[in-house]
Amino acid sequence: MRHAVGVTDSTALVLGPLLRHVGTTTATVWVEVDHPGTVEVLGHAAPTFTVCGEHYALVVVRDLEPGSVHAYEVHLDGVKVWPADGLPPSRIRTRSDRTERTQRVVFGSCRYPPTGDPELEATLGVDGLDAYAARLVRRLEGVTDDETAAAELPDAICLLGDQVYADETTPRTQEWIRARRGDEEGAGTEIADYPEYAHLYAETWRDPEVRWLLSTAPVAMIFDDHDIRDDWNTSQAWREEMAQLDWWPTRVRAGLASYWVYQHLGNLDPETLESDDLYRKVLACEGDAYPVLEEFAARADAAVGRPEGIRWSYRWDLGTTRLLMVDSRCGRVLNDDERLMINDETFAWLETETAAPDLDHVLIGSSIPWLMPPAISQVQSMNERSATAGSRAAEWLRQAVDLEHWPAFRASFDRLARLVERAAASSAAPATVCVLSGDVHHCYAARATFPTPVRSHVYQLTCSPVRNAVPWFMEYVFAAGWTRRATRIARRLGRRWGVPPEPAEWDAIGGPYFGNAIATLELTGRTARVRFERSTREGDLEAISVLPLT
Repeated sequence: MRHAVGVTDSTALVLGPLLRHVGTTTATVWVEVDHPGTVEVLGHAAPTFTVCGEHYALVVVRDLEPGSVHAYEVHLDGVKVWPADGLPPSRIRTRSDRTERTQRVVFGSCRYPPTGDPELEATLGVDGLDAYAARLVRRLEGVTDDETAAAELPDAICLLGDQVYADETTPRTQEWIRARRGDEEGAGTEIADYPEYAHLYAETWRDPEVRWLLSTAPVAMIFDDHDIRDDWNTSQAWREEMAQLDWWPTRVRAGLASYWVYQHLGNLDPETLESDDLYRKVLACEGDAYPVLEEFAARADAAVGRPEGIRWSYRWDLGTTRLLMVDSRCGRVLNDDERLMINDETFAWLETETAAPDLDHVLIGSSIPWLMPPAISQVQSMNERSATAGSRAAEWLRQAVDLEHWPAFRASFDRLARLVERAAASSAAPATVCVLSGDVHHCYAARATFPTPVRSHVYQLTCSPVRNAVPWFMEYVFAAGWTRRATRIARRLGRRWGVPPEPAEWDAIGGPYFGNAIATLELTGRTARVRFERSTREGDLEAISVLPLT
């Protein structure tokens, strides 16, 4: 059994609790526990379900008052297993339609776990999310009033991909793999199956301060490539290459099944959970539910490249702010005659959700950026045209240097631009439309403009990594990609390559910034600003910049 932490020797939490979807009167709390049983939170209970010997529960807490705050405990079969000693109480703060209070939405991506290797730890630096959590713990030390404490907490944490690194495991996980099955064949030191994914999530989420933070701030998640494997679904050629590996079907199904358990399940609101056929099937299993999840994961993987698919995207409403988390990995269309970042069904959903009235802010969470440095954007669109025409060199380059962002799916890039422009130009336009992204291991803010006037301020806000590194030379590449000269040259080449003009213009208003970082959107009524903070060697956060958005 993996290491578990609890308040007694006989019952324990393996992971969690994680506070996930929070509405005006409901909240969901996810846990992994060390044996089957019944999990209770604030008088509401849920039975565990079992996957490959691991036990989970998602407790739906109902009948709460809008805008109320509740400190909570977790009980397993009547025995208290949370909170942990030495940390502030975990709290649930329900949503309210009131807009006078400033809301804080924290976001970032690419969080590599603790490694146990001193040299590697020095290279990777201090975890931005850990530094943020530690600062909150210090601020709440001695605070007993729930309302006062809740005012310090973020209204949502958006983890925008690479929550785990299934293809780049830590030295101690590699040792664990060698002891478990050896590393000479198959997946080698990469993650191979569901139990190994369970080990990976435990390694990533067990830090005490981070664990507390995720127990008390609502957490929205979406996957990116390293949750499965580098360059996941970058092209049909990539999928065909992976299909030749005899260990790959087990790996990709385990990756999607574990994502459903550890990340996706908690993204869903209670009403959606009640109607979710897969969730009902999993709860109905008397024994191991993995065969049910494996069959679902196989269908989800097979649906890539088809117009229809399984939608991992979802919506959270934070008062008058709408958060739309978009799957830009598994919902792709990769047919020979069509390359789309997201399929038509997901685009139609996104168009409907962004057109809603009475919204002050619309946040579109995409693990990979929409607006890249302009010169790099042109290179990606040029590469797509060459690779689609059959150039093996272009396909090699696409995978070698990750030319796989929205500009590399140019039809989808243009469609998203038109979608955002319509939302921003409507009579009921929100004050801001912000695309939140990660992946590229640096931070920046860019403002977009359109040929016709719009009412909303439109931004690309990118924060990455929470904890990882970027080769030193890429700092110069990213910085050069924003320069006017590089942009002019790249666009001139792009026109010769047959790349059409972009439907929008954009310029950086902040960045690029490098280092482990966390970003925070601060929203008050129809005003907004974004704060970028970088972790220091001492474990603190230092402000990089604070940028007004309205």
